[in-house]
Amino acid sequence: MAVCGYVSQPALRPGGYLHHPDGRGVMLPGMYGVIYNARVGDRAFGWAGDHVEPGVSIAHPDEKSDFALHYLTCIGNEAMVTSGLAKGARGVVTGEHARLLVDFPDEVNEKLNIGDQIQIMAKGRGIALADFPHVEFKKTSPRLLQALRLTRGEDGTLHVPVAMELPIDIMGSGAELNSEYVDQDLMSGDRQLMADLGIDRMRLGDLIAIRHADHHFGRSYREGAVSIALCIHGDSVMTGHGPGILTLMTAAIGGISFHIDPTANIADYFSIGARA
Repeated sequence: MAVCGYVSQPALRPGGYLHHPDGRGVMLPGMYGVIYNARVGDRAFGWAGDHVEPGVSIAHPDEKSDFALHYLTCIGNEAMVTSGLAKGARGVVTGEHARLLVDFPDEVNEKLNIGDQIQIMAKGRGIALADFPHVEFKKTSPRLLQALRLTRGEDGTLHVPVAMELPIDIMGSGAELNSEYVDQDLMSGDRQLMADLGIDRMRLGDLIAIRHADHHFGRSYREGAVSIALCIHGDSVMTGHGPGILTLMTAAIGGISFHIDPTANIADYFSIGARA
């Protein structure tokens, strides 16, 4: 199905300040609009920004139409500019945050205007693998499914390469949302812990595994469950926030296994962003 959104204007909270856990207030860019210097494949930590969204963020001004944009669009869907100076240019959906995130080549970004219309060929809602009925997919397009290098594990599980594993006890904001809509942030306030676990090396676009995370209807703890997710936005100074993790697949018990592969990133899979 065709759905569309419009390149959004960057936005700041009233008053402008974001607060560190110790109360220090800062004003930082990062969300909405056209981001010229951050794309999938770049680092998720270290930006002088908050919730940095790589590429182009789009939304629809009508609430119901915007929900359709969110719920029907899948990672890896093709996007096309249908108005403005970059009309006819094509890109790919790389994430879903408060807006939909799309990667276009640099030369296209330079021609985009706030308000330009972007049409997405939404494909993938309801996708499933008959050989793995206990694995539920979310936000996964056929293009992404084919790129993920999935195999059958020796124990009969669906085996997935991921760039890193996150402990469920650092998962924060977004647990209150259903797992069909938007992402969940990991809590990155303990910087020493991020370094000790190697999480501060995370890249935008990385595939992530979380044990004991059941994302069937929301994001909850279930012993033995495994969920696979995608890093879609950058770090945050806000308490309970950090890089955003978008659910791609989940299984309650014995459905998914994984191994660590540093190249498990959609920039590498799609040859886009920092890997273009």
